[in-house]
Amino acid sequence: MASPTVPVLILIIITTVVLPSPSLSLTSQPYDVFASNKPPRFVGKHSHPVKKTNFQQYRYETRYLPQPLDHFSFSDLPRFQQRFLINTEHWVGPSRLGPIFLYCGNEGDIDWFAVNTGFVWDIAPRFGAMILFPEHRYYGESMPYGSKEEAYKNATTLSHLTAEQALADFAVLVTDLKRNLSAEGCPVVLFGGSYGGMLAAWMRLKYPHIAIGALASSAPILQFEDIVPPETFYNIVSNSFKRESSSCFDTIKKSWNALASESQKEDGLQQLSKTFRLCRELKSVQDLTDWLDSAYSYLAMVNYPYPSNFLMPLPGHPIREVCKNIDGSPGGSSILERIFNGVSIYYNYTGDVDCFQLDDDPHGMDGWDWQACTEMVMPFASDRNTSMYPEFDWDYSARQGECRRDFQVTPRPRWITTEFGGHCAEEYI
Repeated sequence: MASPTVPVLILIIITTVVLPSPSLSLTSQPYDVFASNKPPRFVGKHSHPVKKTNFQQYRYETRYLPQPLDHFSFSDLPRFQQRFLINTEHWVGPSRLGPIFLYCGNEGDIDWFAVNTGFVWDIAPRFGAMILFPEHRYYGESMPYGSKEEAYKNATTLSHLTAEQALADFAVLVTDLKRNLSAEGCPVVLFGGSYGGMLAAWMRLKYPHIAIGALASSAPILQFEDIVPPETFYNIVSNSFKRESSSCFDTIKKSWNALASESQKEDGLQQLSKTFRLCRELKSVQDLTDWLDSAYSYLAMVNYPYPSNFLMPLPGHPIREVCKNIDGSPGGSSILERIFNGVSIYYNYTGDVDCFQLDDDPHGMDGWDWQACTEMVMPFASDRNTSMYPEFDWDYSARQGECRRDFQVTPRPRWITTEFGGHCAEEYI
């Protein structure tokens, strides 16, 4: 049987600056309805171990590689087991310089990203490629110190959770694997989306001798310091809704004041809990606004024209369906009832949920919170003239205070651009 022809690989960094979902400080709001300083969240908040029935279409082997806790010192620190997924079904091997497609693991369980990255699986047979999905340290099963409880114990145990260390893990893994397979000459192409896309772009820049190119999708590598306007993300989200329906956009925009006003009533939180069918009574309107903010932001991120199950089970064009529910609510429905009808598309499209839990992370201390409090300091803001969100400015002082409170660390807002660049990026990408 003839071997497949391996197309020539000519790839450079391709970045699409579509920004990650934030849950940031929103100040200058009526009644301080958005007055919190929670770190921005990527999709990892939804990451969870994948059931076998969900990923049988993709076959891979799970392996582990001992990794140094600190690649950049010679201290005698414990190693940890990094999990990675590998598929060599279509790889044409080292004799034909079969390429290696490496997806840079995001802030979550690597199985979850593997089953939702169909593009890599689709093109691997054509290129005769090996597929690698290495897991990001401190996520999934790749936990230093033996467990998540120990790894997330304090600032000292979390200190090696950085993008630099993660990239070094990927570099060590792929060079070790190539050496063991006598595949030193096989080209490596990087893939990634969102934070994983940032890692793919940065790895191509930092390790050009290891990877010949990177496809970085929705990778906000410019969302640092003042490289892009801080209002960019919320403008993108808002425009996604406005394009579907200006009345839907207006209803969402009015809903923040409606939430604030209702919460000021004597039984306001109780009524809001009933309107939004919450499993437990609200303790703060902030929890509800964060829940709604997450829905709108993630909807913009997964507004695919086909049904998907990436973050939640959703129909094709989910924003269109949300706006249909908001605009098509029965006559006499209040603004907040309309909003509930809309976000139910995101949180309960299958109709299986009887009530909603808002505190899915009651401690608020996941790995991304740490990263956002150390080096992933991305400014976000909202403009009342262009956004469906209330107006707020980026408040670094508030972020700094929260990070000191939660982790006893001070953020470094300029470190990413120092380490990876960003200003005048067109000159070196």
